[in-house]
Amino acid sequence: MNDLTGETEGASNNLLQQKTMLERRFQHFLDEVTPFTQYRWIATTVLLVLFMLRIILAEGWYIVTYALGIYILNLFLAFLTPKFDPSMDTQDTEMEDGPSLPVKNDEEFKPFIRRLPEFKFWYSVTKATVIALFCSFFSIFDIPVYWPILLVYFCVLFAITMRRQIKHMVKYRYIPFDLNKQKYAAGGRSK
Repeated sequence: MNDLTGETEGASNNLLQQKTMLERRFQHFLDEVTPFTQYRWIATTVLLVLFMLRIILAEGWYIVTYALGIYILNLFLAFLTPKFDPSMDTQDTEMEDGPSLPVKNDEEFKPFIRRLPEFKFWYSVTKATVIALFCSFFSIFDIPVYWPILLVYFCVLFAITMRRQIKHMVKYRYIPFDLNKQKYAAGGRSK
């Protein structure tokens, strides 16, 4: 019986070591691709196009597509939203963990910090697309639904949500993108 227990422990240790090794390799891969923002997004866009082609050609899995769209919309809103929302009551300034957006003209400039950083946004969109693509190969996820209703509902939801987000951006005067950001050469001069 001791041999059986020892073999079980050895097998579980081996599996744990293999899992740890795979996690380290995956993390190393993520660390390597982090600086290549444009290429990461191109790869994710290609993945999304492949998924959409799969849905169009198979004529099914509209619920999976709708769920993916809602999830990506939710991630996009978190990407556009500041980490420290100026619309929240900021009377407890001592409790804040970091900088916030200026609300009045006489306040100093504070940098825009996203609620969801770009890398986590990309990673979540890519992971969700892979999961949705995987689900599109199983008929259990192909729930019959009249897809034009889902499309109209998603478009209305997108329009209402983005209108609200844009009003928030205008009200608190922040732009979540670096437009016309100065780039500096090696000598310290701007280009």
